[in-house]
Amino acid sequence: MHGKGGMNGSITKSLTASTASNGSKTGKSLRKLKSAKGKTVDPLDWGMPGHLTEEEVEMKFKEELSKRDEEFKSTVFSFGDLEGEAYCLTRWLRARKFKYDDVIAMVEEAVQVRADARKHDFYPDPVQALGCEPSVFMAQYPQLYHGHAKNGCPVFISKPGVLNTDGMECITTLDGILKFHWYIMMHDYKMRLQKHKEEHPDFVNFQTVTVIDLEHLSTSQLSQRALSIVKTQTAIDSVCYPETMNRTLVINAPRFFTMTWAIVKGWLDPRTASKVELISSRKSWEARLRELVDEELLPSDYGGKGTATTETLKKEAPEGVIKQHHELVYVRSSGHVSVDIPAGGHMEIKVFSRSPAEVTISVVDESDKTKEIVPPVPFQHTGGAEETVQPTSLVITKERISGPCTVRVKIDSKGGRFSTAGNYMVACNIYSEK
Repeated sequence: MHGKGGMNGSITKSLTASTASNGSKTGKSLRKLKSAKGKTVDPLDWGMPGHLTEEEVEMKFKEELSKRDEEFKSTVFSFGDLEGEAYCLTRWLRARKFKYDDVIAMVEEAVQVRADARKHDFYPDPVQALGCEPSVFMAQYPQLYHGHAKNGCPVFISKPGVLNTDGMECITTLDGILKFHWYIMMHDYKMRLQKHKEEHPDFVNFQTVTVIDLEHLSTSQLSQRALSIVKTQTAIDSVCYPETMNRTLVINAPRFFTMTWAIVKGWLDPRTASKVELISSRKSWEARLRELVDEELLPSDYGGKGTATTETLKKEAPEGVIKQHHELVYVRSSGHVSVDIPAGGHMEIKVFSRSPAEVTISVVDESDKTKEIVPPVPFQHTGGAEETVQPTSLVITKERISGPCTVRVKIDSKGGRFSTAGNYMVACNIYSEK
């Protein structure tokens, strides 16, 4: 499928077939979003199979693919054969307004952007990619896929409003986050699309309905590190996975973001801008989400009757874990975190940090602090301060601590009373088995 022969008749028909919605058989470009009769075409239909004219069907792209190597072809067909040739090719064509030379240049750029990740099979092990369990990462930056919209597209919910950049710095690197992003796109997201296609053969729209929840967002969260993460991921997606955004709803936007968006929107072409909706009123965005997603599938914390996102995120926990606790501890001379272990629960404690300070980490009984459960364990990050260096992590429990009880995890600096040790992420997994 990826490169034998020219554009066949069935592909051409699927690309150029006129529909009642576009109302035009004149051959005029739908880039104007108007039919010959002046009827407005939905911007989301522009450039889609069934809404194209002969002018927009670039047979040269198909023919060029037949001449290129496997790496070029696999870049174009990044989600595999199930997407369907017509829908895959038009994604790339739409991304560059059907300008053939620009499309080829874009694919060639994507080949280069993907080159290193491709050598590693796009990091199929998410733990190895991040340097920590995905559940620890998600606790710092909640984001998840949750069912499908009425049009079949996966629904992706991201919560940058509660992004904890200090916590992320403790557990991974920017390089680790980008490797994890490759894993998400080429293994997790790809698998979701393919599974939905197998279950619903008529599904052809390999795009995502995205919800960006800005609740609790403050200007202090917009650090250089946070912006670098978003910028780099966006750059990868825009080049390597063009036209995979079906629609984006930005909800709970604070006033400062609303004013910024009013300016930014003017810089976007009308079609891209039409895909983004900014809705601050909870009543309004819940109603809009119910228009896009069946109420039974929409999370209960977003106006539906489906599983709450907090419960869905718990499924990211390692196998056998019944409860997790993640807490960032800022240590001057000392710091601590208290954790409840339920009856029948058995807890493992892992600590992450970039701090070069020498500390000891111990565990005591919260109700009797003289009762030592885990004796002091020395801990220090010795890898250097460079961004590319993975943080240090250590499991401090040789044996899991059994409940029911409440324990205190203590972090004590060896630098003295007036020292500052820095940030430590305490990650606790409570298992059902010892």
